[in-house]
Amino acid sequence: MKLLRRSVLASLALAALVSALPVSAREITHAMGVTDVPDNPQRIVVLTNEGTEALLAVGVTPIGAVRSWLGDPWYDHIAEQMADVTVVGEESAINLEAIAALEPDLIVGNKTRQEKIYEQLSAIAPTVMSERLRGDWKINMALYTDAAGKGEEGKAALADFDARIDRIAEAAGPLLEEEISLGRFMASLTRIYYKDTFAGLILSEIGFKRPAVQDKAEFADDVGKERIPDFDGDRLFYFVYETGDGAAQSQANDWTSDPLWQNLPVVKAGKAYAVDDAIWNTAGGILAANLLLDDLEKIYELPSTR
Repeated sequence: MKLLRRSVLASLALAALVSALPVSAREITHAMGVTDVPDNPQRIVVLTNEGTEALLAVGVTPIGAVRSWLGDPWYDHIAEQMADVTVVGEESAINLEAIAALEPDLIVGNKTRQEKIYEQLSAIAPTVMSERLRGDWKINMALYTDAAGKGEEGKAALADFDARIDRIAEAAGPLLEEEISLGRFMASLTRIYYKDTFAGLILSEIGFKRPAVQDKAEFADDVGKERIPDFDGDRLFYFVYETGDGAAQSQANDWTSDPLWQNLPVVKAGKAYAVDDAIWNTAGGILAANLLLDDLEKIYELPSTR
């Protein structure tokens, strides 16, 4: 059975590779080396959530993509655009046979997630990989859109986002002196989020300050309830990674009902906000980033910059 499966995969990979041979190609330098990609790829498979958003933002609908971390199978904010897209596994569990069957002419992924299967992916189609995730979504978007033949459109979308950042910063004015706290609840796990995170990077770009204990160029800390005082700030935004079994929401309910939490000055001031995990953390791409800015404008009662 294993030999048959390998034979089928090899056959599919060969067929996909032959069909993907470009009439003309160009070199793309990426985290795994240099790869020749088609000038105008038409059948793209994307292997990260943030990569999916990068392509959609420049008008490219992939033929295959990894399932959204939250959603069935896609985040609510991209579900309509992704209605006809084939699921090819998850970021950390790729279905190579499903990818080969789609006969892509380009695959885009991420070294952190898929380095171990890079050679197998490259046997199916030219494969381009970004280096890392977390706060690198802009760097990654530039790479993905360039590989997709939409580099100028990608630059324009990022420039528009940066212009929104500037307009929000100007409108916020003295509000930028506020210290913003970030936290996340998962099943049996709570984290304080620092600056090397999706939301943390955006807040820094706008110019918001962070509480001293969170003012770190790091990712996050897993914390116990004795660290609840470290969640205090002028505003607190927290998100819940709820996958459907209720465990993460139960964790959030337990913590937010704790007397230590209830007595946080930010909570007592009514400035602790439950926000969408997909938008503030999990999706990690430009579409979610713009929706995060929408949230900030509403909460701070700023004029819309859309």
